[in-house]
Amino acid sequence: MPATPFVQAAHPMRFGLFMAPFHRAGEHPTLALQRDLELVEALDRLGYDEVWVGEHHSGGRELIADPAVFIAAAAERTKQIRLGTGVASLPYHHPFLVADKMVLLDHLTRGRAMLGVGPGILASDAYMLGIEAPEQRRMMNESLDVILRLLRGETVSAQTDWFTLREAHLQLPNYTRPHLPVSVAASFTPSGPVAAGRHGIGLLSVAGASHEAFERTWGWVEEEAAQSGAAVSRADWSVVLTMHLAESREQAIADVARGFEVRAYAGDSGAPNSGQSFGVTGKTIQEALEGNPGLIFGTPDDAIEALDTIVERSGGIGGVLFIHHEWASVEATARSFELFQRYVAPRYRAGDGAHLLATREWFDTRGRSAFASAGEAQARAFTDAGKAVPADLAERMRVMAERRAARERGG
Repeated sequence: MPATPFVQAAHPMRFGLFMAPFHRAGEHPTLALQRDLELVEALDRLGYDEVWVGEHHSGGRELIADPAVFIAAAAERTKQIRLGTGVASLPYHHPFLVADKMVLLDHLTRGRAMLGVGPGILASDAYMLGIEAPEQRRMMNESLDVILRLLRGETVSAQTDWFTLREAHLQLPNYTRPHLPVSVAASFTPSGPVAAGRHGIGLLSVAGASHEAFERTWGWVEEEAAQSGAAVSRADWSVVLTMHLAESREQAIADVARGFEVRAYAGDSGAPNSGQSFGVTGKTIQEALEGNPGLIFGTPDDAIEALDTIVERSGGIGGVLFIHHEWASVEATARSFELFQRYVAPRYRAGDGAHLLATREWFDTRGRSAFASAGEAQARAFTDAGKAVPADLAERMRVMAERRAARERGG
């Protein structure tokens, strides 16, 4: 591992999971949802920071229709991990009910709930609901405006072509003050960053770091924040990546090879848009890895190299979320998350790794003197009792004395 831990800024980075989730069509859906809950439990035990849970209503592969229901179930199984909607598709819901439900979750989770919002990603969902795709971003922004006012304790009256509020206010106060964290999804366009900057909320870069607009993303946030007067922080910017780690790069690739072949977005080979969102359509693993910093298959060192590059390109981010594909087995997936948390995460925890390495360096230098004194204490225990010092202890003390004298002479 690299000798010098990396610290990007004053804030430590957060790490977690972006769970659409993706499951292969035809598998038992109840068991698939059970695996999702068990993975959240495992990440909680490992000390991951957060999980964001998707909302989808068609396609037969992304099975969670209501992330709030899933979050409520996961909260009862976990202790510290934060749980967010990743994301709630605002055009599909009345904004008052979204705000009211999230404040309830804020209380039920004792402050671990987060609200991630977006316009909705599956055109098939919007089609079934009679929503025209070109209207979804406008509807999301109208809804988000109202939700934030409600969360801030305002009484809201509003009229649009798709919802009405009359003196609407939330009956429950916020558990989290001033209110639970809110983030907006971003893909390749400026619309998500503009919404984040206008409202002073977080940003979820769900399209990862491989697209050309990535370096401009936070600039769009800051430009809009400067116009609106909102305060924004890079600590509230999370980037979604694809990762699988093992003890060797060859093992990591072998772990995901079969799942990658029937890849990703829709869950089975030949499905519409399969892999499209992740830049891997029609490619082998090796081809996909070429020039794609958001796709990490390898060792902890490979992950560090990739994350350092992404942080440098971005200018600083607040967190990384790993998208859950189920390309690898349950056991290999668990091992991957364990390897990351043991060997990669400390490098970005604002000094956690540096502290341990500094402690070890002190131990390797000053500790020698301390152990020499311990030997003297052991010898004195024998002499005070009127007993002869054992030959092996006397020899160890002689060798340590010689080494100490050599160090003092500069030898």
